[in-house]
Amino acid sequence: MEHQLYPLKFEPIFKETLWGGSKLKSVLNKNIPSEKTGESWELSAVEGNMSVVKEGFLQGNTLEEIIEVYMSDLVGEKVYEKFGVEFPLLIKFIDAADDLSIQVHPNDELAKKRHHAYGKTEMWYILEADPGAKLITGFNRKLDKETYLDYFRNGRLRELLNYEPVKAGDVFLIPAGRIHAIGKGILLAEIQQTSDITYRIYDWDRKDAHGKPRELHVEDALDAIDYNYYKEYKTSYVYSKNKTSNIIDNPYFFTNLLFFDEAIEKDYTLIDSFVIYICVEGLFDIQYTGGKTSVSKGETVLLPADLKSVILFPHASSKLLEVYIK
Repeated sequence: MEHQLYPLKFEPIFKETLWGGSKLKSVLNKNIPSEKTGESWELSAVEGNMSVVKEGFLQGNTLEEIIEVYMSDLVGEKVYEKFGVEFPLLIKFIDAADDLSIQVHPNDELAKKRHHAYGKTEMWYILEADPGAKLITGFNRKLDKETYLDYFRNGRLRELLNYEPVKAGDVFLIPAGRIHAIGKGILLAEIQQTSDITYRIYDWDRKDAHGKPRELHVEDALDAIDYNYYKEYKTSYVYSKNKTSNIIDNPYFFTNLLFFDEAIEKDYTLIDSFVIYICVEGLFDIQYTGGKTSVSKGETVLLPADLKSVILFPHASSKLLEVYIK
């Protein structure tokens, strides 16, 4: 008998960083390697950082290997046609115990031209923020390349940046081209296109463990930056309990928030895509034909495209992000 696909969990890939902390352990129960762990890559197909299945009969296989075998049964027909064995999204938790560098990501067109890769549009869902925590997204006025460079060369970049105070539940979409930085004291979930191309613009004059400043990509960033000013940088959304509420709708990923304390039936017949659940609060079971899988805060699960109907049973009031490609 052929094994049936099931909700998949993967081994987290930890990244120790200059700015990392210990909240991935204290808040999300991750078994981190040190008190300077900045990132947990929950679901990744980035070369050299390939996620490996944690349990069940596919345990030990990489994400790429299982897509090679199951193809559209795993990711959906349209997704497979477009991306092949390359999984299109990267899911991370990020713990900023210190400010991250100011950076920008190229769009698809520029990334293709320069790196033969996809660009990077991403979104942030804030899980926790220390009092007074802020992040940087976009500019506080409309600019052009010349004005930007002038400020940059005179050490006045900070004067141009838009700072946003944050609290748990805030959502920010960071389209490719938008200058950004996660600030100290913020724990968040990040959903992004599969791409590891980042242009670092400014790193607060920090030095690494060997006393060297980190590499910057000031020139590369110039053609990638969107110099426009936007009235609203934070994503406003409304949600109601025990309903599926959309928070982000773009070509790269569609993200819903589900805040529930009673059983919810999900029917994915019309969605030709895998579905990702990121549990940001509580604990719930996924019941599907063939079994059930428990998911607790800090866990990420990949629901194969051919699991068309599941029931979610919360143990307590729970919150999850539901992500797929439209």
